[in-house]
Order: sequence, then C-alpha cells, then structure tokens
Amino acid sequence: MPARRLQLVLCTVLLAAIVAPAAPASQLVDRNATAVHLATNRNGEALITYRAGGTLKHVLAWGAVNAIAPNRTRPQVKLKLDYSGGYGKYHRDYWKTFNNVCQPYDGLPIAWSVTVCRSTDGSYWALQSWQRNLPDLGVAPTPAQSAWELRISHWTGAPAVLTVETDWAYRRYDHLFGTLTYDNTPQYGFRSTSSGQPLDSYGRNIYVDTFDSAYGPGWKRENSFLTHTNTGAFCYGFFAHQNGSQRPPGNGTKYRATVEGPGVTPDVMWEGVAPGPYSQAVDAQDNELIRALHDRTCKPN
Repeated sequence: MPARRLQLVLCTVLLAAIVAPAAPASQLVDRNATAVHLATNRNGEALITYRAGGTLKHVLAWGAVNAIAPNRTRPQVKLKLDYSGGYGKYHRDYWKTFNNVCQPYDGLPIAWSVTVCRSTDGSYWALQSWQRNLPDLGVAPTPAQSAWELRISHWTGAPAVLTVETDWAYRRYDHLFGTLTYDNTPQYGFRSTSSGQPLDSYGRNIYVDTFDSAYGPGWKRENSFLTHTNTGAFCYGFFAHQNGSQRPPGNGTKYRATVEGPGVTPDVMWEGVAPGPYSQAVDAQDNELIRALHDRTCKPN
C-alpha cells in the first residue's frame, strides 16, 4: 500500500504594526500586496516594504518569536507592528537607515512563500501570502473574500507539523483526519463561537481546499474547522451540504489544508491525493489511526 501519511512543514511570514489588533497566529500585514521586500537587522527587527492600494508602505515588526503552549491564563505571543516604518517607535524615519543583514534561508520548505530569510542571530523571518477568507463549499468569492493576505512570522527551530490522513466515512465519503502540533504539543484553543471562530489567541482553523470537484475545475474552498481542545485533532467528511441551496459533496481528485502557525511561527500546509475507491483493508488500518487520536469527536465509521 502506498504511504498516504504526509507531513509537510511549510512556513509563513506576517507583518505586525503598533496599531494592529492582537493576532492569534502569524500576523496579518496587509492584503493584495505587491513588490514585497523583507529585511532584518541585528536588533531583532524586520522591515517589510511593499505596495498596496497604489501606495508604497514600510512596516517595522519586532517583539516576539516562536509560540507558547496553549494556556488559559496567558495570551499567546504576538509581534508589534509599526506601519510608519519605525517612526512610531523611534520618532524618526527609521526605515531610511535600516541596516539589512538578511541572509539566505537554509530551513525547511515554506508554503505560500513570498520571501524568507535567516537573521544573524539564527532566527528566521518569513512573509507568506494565501487566500484565507474564501467562502466555503466552492461559492464564488467577493473581491474582499478573494484577497491575498500578506502574513509575517518569526521563529527558531522547527515550525508546526500538520499531519493529515485520508480515508472514508461510511465507506463512501472521502474523509480527512489528523493533528496539529508544535514542539510535540497539540495546538488548540479554549473558546470559540458556535460557527467555529476562535475567541482566544490559541484556536486554530484548518482551511481545506478541494481540486477539480463538483464545485468546478481547479482549487475551491471546501470548509474550515477548529482543531479540538486538548488533543489538537480534527476530522472532516466530504458530505453533501445545505448552504442556502443544496450543495453536492466536494469530493476532488486531491486536497490541501492550510493552518496559521501557533504564536508567530509560520503557517503550514499539507497537500495529498484523494483516497480513491473504498478498501476495507486500508480503512481498517486507518480506523486504528483514528482510535489512536484519543479524541471523543473523531471516531471510526
């Protein structure tokens, strides 16, 4: 049987600003940015230069690295972002004299990468861009929903690991299950809305896309869902949905899943082929993997 466990650790970078709201993960810098450039210095800062809305922008980021484990009393780490290019922090046009020491990246592959570099202290900075807010179930997006978010991250060591398995639900529907971990620790939040929006800085949504499905050719957003509290596990079946009008199952020829990294670590992405025709023997093996999640919500079926 060909191996279907795929662990792709891929990185993301986000930019932060002094006036920016608290971010639960790799931080949003802007949308639909072009001509993006990343620089770092010996003071643990990064400078992002780009164009958006016809304007040249300079954003200074600093103040956080990596992530802490889920905690009910302590907020997750976050970067500080100064959209004045350092004037808010230093009261001068800091970006004009920023001494770039960014070195070639020598780490693991980065998903949705725009640019990545290694700083002189051995830490990594990355900028990544992807369409996080696409509507579910292959619905055509509005211009706002189709925006490409520019995100920044800052980390040392290995980024998060998104592990995804494919099998079948009820012997007929494609099914995904897996875990999100960082530093060998499950990643999850403690509070969310009824629709699955995190209400703390630890919650993580898995954004799943389907390729060449009943929704149409190419990649379409299928759905998004939270990792489960205490386990960091998730499971999802490609069933028919009701979304104003009946939507068919979003079975595709392949799938991908993207998730914001914990803290200010890179976003990670997995991609793999659909499980294909049902196999009782393979399903039995996968059911054992589901049991090994020790998650009350994810059960073999």
